[in-house]
Amino acid sequence: MKNIVILISGRGSNMQAIVEAQLPGARIAAVIANRPDAAGLAWAAERGIATAALDHKAFASREDFDAALAAQIDAFAPDLVVLAGFMRILTPGFTQHYAGRMFNIHPSLLPAFPGLHTHQRALDAGCRLAGATVHFVTAELDHGPIVAQGVVAVADDDTADSLAAKVLRVEHQIYPQAVRWFVEGRLTLAGQRVQVDGGSADGALVCPR
Repeated sequence: MKNIVILISGRGSNMQAIVEAQLPGARIAAVIANRPDAAGLAWAAERGIATAALDHKAFASREDFDAALAAQIDAFAPDLVVLAGFMRILTPGFTQHYAGRMFNIHPSLLPAFPGLHTHQRALDAGCRLAGATVHFVTAELDHGPIVAQGVVAVADDDTADSLAAKVLRVEHQIYPQAVRWFVEGRLTLAGQRVQVDGGSADGALVCPR
């Protein structure tokens, strides 16, 4: 059984997708938020999952917060830490502590459009395809080795909001899949490349209709 700790800042829709997937061999050990009023905490608690909140505003520095957060996470002995809408830039020391065992999901086809406002930037660039990326977290923002990607078509009448809704649906598909691969021991890191053991039959790329 692999212990999973999920970090959120708001409602945690990706956290909910992972919990509801009921992945064999995975135990959601805790959901932790950096905002005490994060709606996802109540959702998790209602399902019997341990929760905790560390308000980042209560800490004098980013390093102090990350140290306290790491101590809280490690109390649950995680095999994998999952960032699910966790809106904090993490310090290099924190990312190194969880190297090879921390995931993030980003709403673009990395390496395109790291950072914020991804959907409007994709529209402004005239992209015909958009999507989401699950990646291992490194010290460089939105640049870790790619585990899975999901693609959606960009329609001529798409807005940033409508595109975001499309991409969020595919996020809810690929994030539980990526966690499943980790739990099953199917992921092998080789430099910046991730191999999904067992071949490509499952497909690291999801193209919903």
